Amino acid sequence: MRAIAVTALGGPEVLHVVDLPDPVAGPGQVLVRVRAVCVQPADAAARTGRLPGGPVTPPFLPGWDFAGDVVAVGASDSRFHVGDRVAGLVPWHLTRGAPGSYAQLLAVDVDWITELPTALDYATASTLPLNGQTASQAVRMLAGEGPLLVVGASGGVGGLAVQLARQSGRRVLAVANDHDQDWVREIGADEVVTRSAGPGAAGQAPAVLDAVPVGRAAAEATKDGGILVTTRPTEPVDPARGVRQQVVLVRPDQRTLRDLVTAAAVGRLRTRVAATIPFERAAEAHRIMATGGLPGKVVLTF
Repeated sequence: MRAIAVTALGGPEVLHVVDLPDPVAGPGQVLVRVRAVCVQPADAAARTGRLPGGPVTPPFLPGWDFAGDVVAVGASDSRFHVGDRVAGLVPWHLTRGAPGSYAQLLAVDVDWITELPTALDYATASTLPLNGQTASQAVRMLAGEGPLLVVGASGGVGGLAVQLARQSGRRVLAVANDHDQDWVREIGADEVVTRSAGPGAAGQAPAVLDAVPVGRAAAEATKDGGILVTTRPTEPVDPARGVRQQVVLVRPDQRTLRDLVTAAAVGRLRTRVAATIPFERAAEAHRIMATGGLPGKVVLTF
């Protein structure tokens, strides 16, 4: 099979097409013919060696999200069959360098995937596993009374968090890119302030999701005694303020993933694809992602 490997730590130019032996589905696994992979900031962090747990030694295959077709089923599993359309998540932070999703073929644990409704295309589906499960877990961590402030509501995690929180009956305040305010209102935010104005423009909230993360500004927008959830570790808040700080470390959750793709297939959950790019041009995809401000995600097609 062909895959995209990080051959050295560095810029997008270290991403190269490589030929590797085809993987084999073991017990409790399926072999997926990958059709689409979402390019994530976490992939760039792996590529540059800026991971919270320290760098992974090259060469390695990056990638978390994928969507594709089951082409083989390992022993002792009957939940999936050849020909099933699936979407899933490789828990890359747990596997630490085991093959990621930037590959034509992927052997994955069945608990990492869910069947994909025919109404949902591969590219759109590939934007849901990492961002959607992160958003879902973060919203559960932030459950409680009072409004929820989402910083980074224009992005993948933030946009999905806005929708999930609003659908649960929560009042949602949001910080969005200056050109994305209408979109964030459309998906359910009750009040939107611009990124240039900053989180403080929304006032203080008892629960804050810093999906960027921006760090100090989000902490200052959290009420004393409140809770602040971030997608990466940020600097500690003054203990005297009594703010609980937590980092959401996503783990595969098959039930949550199934609910996410089902909701997206019927239009109850919205996600955006800004560009689809052939996998051989992965370096270009990373450069495009790095420009920021895109109205959606960049997806590699296989």
